[in-house]
Formats: sequence, structure tokens, C-alpha cells
Amino acid sequence: MVGRPRTIDREAVLDAAQTVAARDGAAYLTLEAVATEAGISKASVLYDYKNKQALMKAMIERRIAAEDARIEEIKSRLGPDAPNAAIRSRLIAESRELSDEDRAVTLSLCASVAGDADLREPVREMMARRVTRVRDTSENPRGAMLAFLAIEGLMALEWLSLYEWPSEERRRLMSEIHWLVDQKPEEIPCDEATGSA
Repeated sequence: MVGRPRTIDREAVLDAAQTVAARDGAAYLTLEAVATEAGISKASVLYDYKNKQALMKAMIERRIAAEDARIEEIKSRLGPDAPNAAIRSRLIAESRELSDEDRAVTLSLCASVAGDADLREPVREMMARRVTRVRDTSENPRGAMLAFLAIEGLMALEWLSLYEWPSEERRRLMSEIHWLVDQKPEEIPCDEATGSA
């Protein structure tokens, strides 16, 4: 028996969900609002995504996949023998400034991820992969890890709309974070570092 052909494009549903999240905030995202935005019935949304959490998890996984693909494309342009390719490609990927839509969607999703362990899981897995790649493929893993922490901190401030650097200052910070990759930081005893000896 030949099944009835699918007429609902899963990507179109996720596009609509992203539009609603950016416009209204993920907290106010409903299956009805997504269906209206996509021009389909709520039943059509439910066919692929059984509830709001499943839809939001699919949105998060799609954004992670797109970002991973963008970083891999940058890495391939650096060439197979490029040193520190994992951290360099990550830094190059974030050299662009966030668009208003990126900022709105990410802020909205961050708020939801913070309060839901199931939604956090894809993000935790992504971070674990990135840490492993940076640690295992960098010529100076400690310097590369500092660069990784610096870029993740900078991006977290921007994603959460906590601070926005002027363009020239941001460009300089990115250059200095690139510099960290080649450094070999010395380990300082904790008591000496904190002055508590």
C-alpha cells in the first residue's frame, strides 16, 4: 500500500516556529501560533511535533546542526593541514556580528533552555563535542581552551543581550582571542593566584 504523500514541510514548520519565537518570545510560542504563521492547521503541526517541547527541541537541534555545518565549512576552507583548525574555525565563525533576528531567537531559546533539562541536552552535547575537539586537536591545548572560554563568554553576553561592544572594540577583542590560541599559559598555584597564601 502506498502511503499518502506528505504535504507538510517540516522545515517550513520550524521556520514558522522560529518567526514566532523571535516575534513573541519562546515562552509565548504555541502550536496554534506556529500553525497560523505557517498557514496550516494545528493538527498538521501535531503530526510531526507532538507538543511544544518537541517542537522547540527540534528548533534547537536544527540551529545547532546549521551552526556545526557552518563551522565545518570554515574548517574545510582552512585546509586539512591547518593547525588549530577546530578553535580557529570556531573563532572565525563568530567574527560576524549577530543580526537582530539571531539575537531575538537565541535570547528567546536561551530562556527556555535554562529551565528545561531536556531542551538543554542538545546544547550540552554540542558543548561537549566542541571542548573535545579543541582539547584534542590544538597545538597548545591550554591556550586554545582559554580562547574557547573567551569566545563562549563573549557570545553568551551578546546572545543574552547583556552587553554589546562597539564594532571596533569587538574586532579588537576577537583579534586578541585569536592570539590566545598560540599561548602556553603557565600553571600558577591556586594560593598564589588568589593571594590567599
